[in-house]
Amino acid sequence: MSMINVTNLTFAYEGSFENIFDNVSFQIDTDWKLGFTGRNGRGKTTFLKLLMGEYQYTGTIDSSVGFEYFPYTVEDRSQDTIKAIKHICPMIKDWEILREISLLDISEEILGRPFETLSNGEQTKVLLAAMFLKSNQFLLIDEPTNHLDAEGRKIIGEYLKQKKSFILVSHDRTLLDACVDHMLSINRTNIEIQQGNFSSWWHNKQLQDSFDIAENIKLKKKISRLSQAAKRTKKWSERAETRKYGPTDSGGMLDRGYVGHKAAKIMKRAKSQENRMRDAIKEKSGLLHNIEQNDSLRISPLSFPKRVLAESRDLSIFYGDMRVFSHVNFQINRGERIALTGKNGSGKSSLLRLICGENIEHTGSLSVAGGLLVSYVSQDTSSLKGGLSEYAVSCGIDESLFKAILRKLGFERIQFENDIAAFSEGQKKKVLISRSLCEQAHLYVWDEPLNYVDVISRMQIEELLLSCRPTLLFVEHDISFQNSIATAKIEL
Repeated sequence: MSMINVTNLTFAYEGSFENIFDNVSFQIDTDWKLGFTGRNGRGKTTFLKLLMGEYQYTGTIDSSVGFEYFPYTVEDRSQDTIKAIKHICPMIKDWEILREISLLDISEEILGRPFETLSNGEQTKVLLAAMFLKSNQFLLIDEPTNHLDAEGRKIIGEYLKQKKSFILVSHDRTLLDACVDHMLSINRTNIEIQQGNFSSWWHNKQLQDSFDIAENIKLKKKISRLSQAAKRTKKWSERAETRKYGPTDSGGMLDRGYVGHKAAKIMKRAKSQENRMRDAIKEKSGLLHNIEQNDSLRISPLSFPKRVLAESRDLSIFYGDMRVFSHVNFQINRGERIALTGKNGSGKSSLLRLICGENIEHTGSLSVAGGLLVSYVSQDTSSLKGGLSEYAVSCGIDESLFKAILRKLGFERIQFENDIAAFSEGQKKKVLISRSLCEQAHLYVWDEPLNYVDVISRMQIEELLLSCRPTLLFVEHDISFQNSIATAKIEL
């Protein structure tokens, strides 16, 4: 066992007026299986890059172990997979490679194939196996399951459960619960570490938030009460002080010494009340800082007059000469929230694009109701660029509503001035989701909308879909989200 000591870490990107980390200190045990969470744009990937020594910072990071970052970049993607593995860990023996990949349900024949021919899931598994074969390294695993199907995520979770000495950045609650024993969270004003998995961390956070809110209400009442009492006491003291030079009601002279002494005592009591009020205000100022602003989202779906929005009969889709899936039959009915499931490469995205009107080679029939308005969220964010205002105008959506939704999803106002191309991947996804929420449609078609999106935003979107109940066809491999939202499934 050894420790990674982070002391007084401060970092800001060049040209930025705001620190990502400000005088942060904490310790990490290198034997931990550490989950890493926080809203998009808080600096999770930045912190991993700081550990890798890629940025200049102030403060210190001390560690007796080296760091390895995932995803690892394979320079020569045309080489055989076994050569790619041995490039990462040159001293490793073949039998060790075979043992490690078997834990990830990878067949031996994959080692002889060019790395570039492997699917995204196969590449993820191979690179994870290679990195865990390296000794005396603390692995920094950055969102390994994006674009992986549910089965692939389950295998990754079971594999990581057998390992230790890693930080895992993930927004998949099921994965984090399966394989971590500590949680590192970047909150609004601090960084904290707790023992346990995601569910225990989230439970504790809710308890802390509830306590802070209750204390805030109690202190507000106390401050109001003390303020009123201080005003009354001060007013009485001032009136007594001015009257001590006048006559009594009977015409005699007041005992000015007595009255002055009593007024001074009341003034002292008023001062004490003011000090107590200042203490209460100071205590109150320490509350609510880490409560996430997860305000409720809204959507205004249009109601379609017909029950059936789309229907297929014996539908098959092709990539060139290759048939991707065969003889699929389904109906999309008004009010349903349908999860489209299947392994990577089974044609889920192609089916969504076909329903949206894209020209994709197919046989059989797909009928989409006339006049149906569809709002589509793509997997791809690469075309996003420019300012948010210009983007809203180009999409024909209400800019104020668009930015209000982004604010509710964790955006700071200062980010509205940045180019979308400079946003994190999670923030780009939120731009696409927010645009869709601004669009009035009969059918919402979302293709892996939650890739890179933080957990709290996922929960907000879940709450929205359950309360507003739009007709939705979606692909999403987050099992927690899928089980919560789907009223029906189409499996390819």
